[in-house]
Amino acid sequence: MRPSKKSVFVGLAVLVAILASFKGRGPQIAQAERPYDARQAEKASIAGYGEIRMYRDARVAAGNVPDWTPATDPDGLDILMISGGGSGGAFSVGVLSAWSAAGTRPHFDVVTGVSTGALIAPFAFLGPAYDDKLVHLFTSGVANDLVATKFPVGLLLGSSLLKSAPMRGIVEDFITQPVLQEVAAEHRKGRRLLVLTTNLDTQRAVVWNMGAIANSRRADALKLFQDVLIASASIPGVYPAVMIEAESRGRHFQEMHSDGGTTSQVLILPQAILASRNPLVPGEHQTVDFHVIINNALSPEFAITRNRTLSVIARAYSILLKSQTQSELAILYNYAKLTGSRFHLATIDVQVPYSILDPFNPSYMKAIFDLGYARQKAGNLWKDRPEFAGGGL
Repeated sequence: MRPSKKSVFVGLAVLVAILASFKGRGPQIAQAERPYDARQAEKASIAGYGEIRMYRDARVAAGNVPDWTPATDPDGLDILMISGGGSGGAFSVGVLSAWSAAGTRPHFDVVTGVSTGALIAPFAFLGPAYDDKLVHLFTSGVANDLVATKFPVGLLLGSSLLKSAPMRGIVEDFITQPVLQEVAAEHRKGRRLLVLTTNLDTQRAVVWNMGAIANSRRADALKLFQDVLIASASIPGVYPAVMIEAESRGRHFQEMHSDGGTTSQVLILPQAILASRNPLVPGEHQTVDFHVIINNALSPEFAITRNRTLSVIARAYSILLKSQTQSELAILYNYAKLTGSRFHLATIDVQVPYSILDPFNPSYMKAIFDLGYARQKAGNLWKDRPEFAGGGL
């Protein structure tokens, strides 16, 4: 049984954080201008962009901000949510590819992504024409470049275990100005693309309206779009956090954003919506379909855990991720039942040989891709309720 790639990396990051916590060890790293206090951080915005983001736990429902409300048609809404999971993102790519090949893939009104799901989300949003790019990204071996260490000095004294340049290079190669323009065009039609990051200073999840960023027509929109995707996929301590320029009450500073999976493995809906009994679409005959792809296993996986620091940390973090994801799915499922929406869940449900020393192995990623493709093609992928050990809800 394999621990998740993320749990192993986080275990290493925790160890490095402990070592770095001893005062006076090594050179001090200069800090960029940062917010003064929580109140200033609460009111922060990205200059010139308007309402392009909100805290996931914000009290104001997204429906009160026009740029966030998806347009509805007589058939209602189709919503796709893609989770984190590192190299397991190849599972989502296989599902989407098989869906496209069958000609039954919905034209999703809303697409959300977290971590590796954030990297997939823009192309899932733009449709089958971008399947080949996703397949190349997740099965060709290009992802192997992401494991570039900062050893030995950077490992202990720097901001992360791995270098940021390879991930940024991949994102910049795939997320180009033409892609940004296509996302903007779809946003103007009423479709919505949302990505989650974690603000490390405020300890809160931030939902970014990527279509609104793309549609801003600002000269720096492409870089901000890329920065948000990189931040969402940057596991704390493993990859450097991304510094994003913000302002509050006339003061400019940098916010520190990292992996959206720290706060949520899947971006379901803002909490203000989940707390309501009101349906997402007003018409009695309009339906909402939630499609959730989890790029990991949800059921407990037995394995003998070595009584070693990193093994215990990694195992515990893996358990935390499973529990967090299960809770989020239960919340979404109950919301769907209350509002008459339809719930569809896809997860990795078999064991595939994996080495933590080679987390982006092309053979492993191709096997996970094939699993998603085969399950979707066979028609036995989607479950209508969360199913964990001992049954479902």
